[in-house]
This record gives sequence, C-alpha cells and structure tokens, in this order.
Amino acid sequence: MKRPGTPHPDPASFIEANLAISPVPSIPEIRLHTAGPASGLWRLAGRGETDPPPYWAYPWAGGVALARHLLDRPEAVVGRRVLDLGAGSGLVAIAAAKAGAAAVTAVDVDTNAIAAIGLNAALNIVNIIAVAADIIAAPPPEETDLLVVGDLFYDPALSVRVMAFLRRCQTAGIEVLIGDPHRAYLPQGALQRLATHAVSDFGAGSAAKAVQAGVFSLSAILKDATKPEDPAATA
Repeated sequence: MKRPGTPHPDPASFIEANLAISPVPSIPEIRLHTAGPASGLWRLAGRGETDPPPYWAYPWAGGVALARHLLDRPEAVVGRRVLDLGAGSGLVAIAAAKAGAAAVTAVDVDTNAIAAIGLNAALNIVNIIAVAADIIAAPPPEETDLLVVGDLFYDPALSVRVMAFLRRCQTAGIEVLIGDPHRAYLPQGALQRLATHAVSDFGAGSAAKAVQAGVFSLSAILKDATKPEDPAATA
C-alpha cells in the first residue's frame, strides 16, 4: 500500500513503464496501454476518496462496441468534428480519428486519463485534443458535430446529469451516439438501437466471455415533455 505523503509518479512515465501495449479485443486495429495484474496501478491512481477510479486503464464494453461501430461505419464520422465524453483510454476518440473525423476532442475528469489518451493517440498515430474537464453542467460544446459516449450510465446521479447534457446537445443540433452493455442506469426508453456487438468488458482478454453491448442514438425529443428524463425509471 502506498505510504501517506508519497507523491504520485508522473502519469505518462508511469503508464509507459508499467502498462503493457496490447491490441483491444475485437478491435485489432487499435492498441492501448492497458493495466494488468502486475501494473501496480494503485501507485498512480491513489486510494483516497477524491481519487477517481482508474477507468481509463481498461477497454470497457460500451466503448469497445462504439469504437467498432465507428470503424465499421466510417460514414458516421468522416469529415465531422467529434467529441468523446468521459473518454477514459481514448479508445472511441482514436477510432473516430482512424475513421476519418476532421477533428477529435477527448474529455475526461481524470488527469491520468488525459496522459493515457496522449500516449494512446501517439501509439495509434492519430491527432486528438485531450482536455481534463467536467463539461456536463456546461452548455453544449461549440464546433462539435458528433458527441460519442461510452459506459457512463453506471451510477444513478451521474446518469441523470449525463442524460440532461446529451439532451441539451441534441437540441443544439449535435448528434449523439452511445455505447453501453445495458448497465443498470442506461435510459433505454430514450434510445434507439443502431447495432449490437459481442465484446469483452473491463479490460478482459480475448478468451473472456463476451457481453452484448449496444450502440444507440437518442430518440426524438417530445415537444410536450414537461420534466427531465430519469434514467433509473427506464433502466
């Protein structure tokens, strides 16, 4: 266990030294720095209450399905300005860039994720702007045509905030795509399924049992809706 007062290592240096490079299961076109049993990830991630969990260190099922979808259907992103919300490792952002997006921005609240995104983007020879910020209480992002979201519907309070932000983006004319393996607070009643992919979850190897992850768009906003959607009510 980390001793009190021990400084965090430099994120980029730690990731390069301790997280092995491997192809993403179901997406051999993309390689990522991924944590393993011997990575000692706790030395970087921390164990305090304010330390965000190291979600960025693994490819999660929703992101894998969404990345696979963009690579298989490049017409969804070619020439468009894409923002990856809660980008984690940068997997979906990298897929968007590889599929021909005009510009890609990856946003995450975890500064360690931002370091990982920079390394993973360079590893896959794509250009991504990585931003450490919580934007879901902000107005819709400017100069964005497509917002992609993977695996953010795992917590009830966060899901409500994310869904409200996505609706604001939709109203502003931004298309939204969501990747998720039907986690507890996914608002399925507000979504339209575009595709389903059998993928591994939580950084599992290729031999792990696959889960069915969906790719969704937002359904049309009802003009007579009088109150915000509650993802918990439609989970």
